[in-house]
Amino acid sequence: MLRIHNTLTRSKETFVPLEPGKVRMYVCGMTVYDFCHIGHARVLVVFDAVQRWLRASGYQLTYVRNVTDIDDKIIARARETGQSIGALTQRFIDAMHEDERALGVAPPDHEPRATGYVPQMLGLIERLEGNGYAYRAADGDVNYAVRQFASYGRLSGKTLDDLRSGERVAVTDAKHDPLDFVLWKSAKEGEPAEAKWESPFGLGRPGWHIECSAMSNALLGDTLDIHGGGADLQFPHHENEIAQSEGALFHNRDGQFVRYWMHNGFVRVDDEKMSKSLGNFFTIREVLRAFDPEVVRLFILRAHYRSPLNYSDAHLEDARQALLRLYTALSDDFVAARAGPGGIGLCTCSGREDDCTGSCDDPPPDAITTEFVTRFRAAMDDDFNTPEALAVLFDLATELNRTRAPVLERTLRSLAGVLGLLRKKPADARRSGLLGSEAEAAAGLDDAAIEAAIAARALAKQERNWAEADRIRDELTASNIVLEDSPGGTTWRRG
Repeated sequence: MLRIHNTLTRSKETFVPLEPGKVRMYVCGMTVYDFCHIGHARVLVVFDAVQRWLRASGYQLTYVRNVTDIDDKIIARARETGQSIGALTQRFIDAMHEDERALGVAPPDHEPRATGYVPQMLGLIERLEGNGYAYRAADGDVNYAVRQFASYGRLSGKTLDDLRSGERVAVTDAKHDPLDFVLWKSAKEGEPAEAKWESPFGLGRPGWHIECSAMSNALLGDTLDIHGGGADLQFPHHENEIAQSEGALFHNRDGQFVRYWMHNGFVRVDDEKMSKSLGNFFTIREVLRAFDPEVVRLFILRAHYRSPLNYSDAHLEDARQALLRLYTALSDDFVAARAGPGGIGLCTCSGREDDCTGSCDDPPPDAITTEFVTRFRAAMDDDFNTPEALAVLFDLATELNRTRAPVLERTLRSLAGVLGLLRKKPADARRSGLLGSEAEAAAGLDDAAIEAAIAARALAKQERNWAEADRIRDELTASNIVLEDSPGGTTWRRG
């Protein structure tokens, strides 16, 4: 039975969805004014693993991850680049989708853009004003009066006075309280026309927090089973979402906006906070120049989602070697696997998860796999404990190397498929060494040159020219190319 650590209650709880067998999940997505960084990669991969396990467990999941495409930073970046807001945000949405596909992240069921839901936002703001939670300020903004919402602060675990003493919100004369936050921003002189909407409150645009309340409500209803995002969003963004949604939707009736809150931990770089000012800020595409996307995915999943993740080249290199160990255990007869509805099943694939045939409904039938499948399921049901689930994969690989039992290979491929791993042809993975494009190029020899050298070595051995064969092998070894001779011929991989 699945148990989830609920940020709201600060405890691990048995997961019981509002509607049996169905799950409504909303995850806060990206504000698209730049390329996605390694912190975004963690959000993408973590909640991809969550949605994969929910589906593998038989739930009918509706997964929504939004895009914020109107925001102060977006407006500022559009001015800097001389682009329209629409052109700027579309450019970075396209780039985000490229990164997502590279990392093996399945797209959400819905990806709403904030600009497409302004009428719904205005509807919530009008309800909040009617319920006594919102007020029109002298500067033209519409603000939320946090002291009108009695349980404000329960997600962050702080009282209003605690929050007031540590708040960093700019104080203006128009606010009744420094903690009050904006629901609707009045239009400012010089702002582009595409950043302004007509409203009952005057020309303007929505505040950031109201966007998620409106999009989640429009697509998933009044109550969400799971709401996720990075730990940095717990306060104030998610705290404000609760106040807005419950103030608008449950003012005169019982109800709850979110049943289970999930927050993934921060990403640090060499044990320091990642920031552009410190010069340790890495975009996903920068990292993928040195490491294969599947290596990055494994690196992220090796840490529990709630724990801090320490990014370093050394840790990524360790993940690369670990993933190569899994691929080395596999045969070259490529049969990928994925999870099927209701269980961990096997599907024969041509090489892509979305090109599978065969039944995926039944677990591997051999008794030898029972222990591994049971351990894997227990790990994932324990608050999506991917480090423990990965440990099962490595134990499986060890046993597979020892016995070469086909059922173990099928099971390894199947369980890895649940985590979005082992998606490549094993021979290709071993040959590439799971290096990124620039790192692979820096390795010197391309595949054709290596194959030619191996053919020349085979000819030298046939002619009993052992010195020449050894010379070729030594040159390849110096280029970090590992040769493996067998009765069937010579295979190779990058070290």
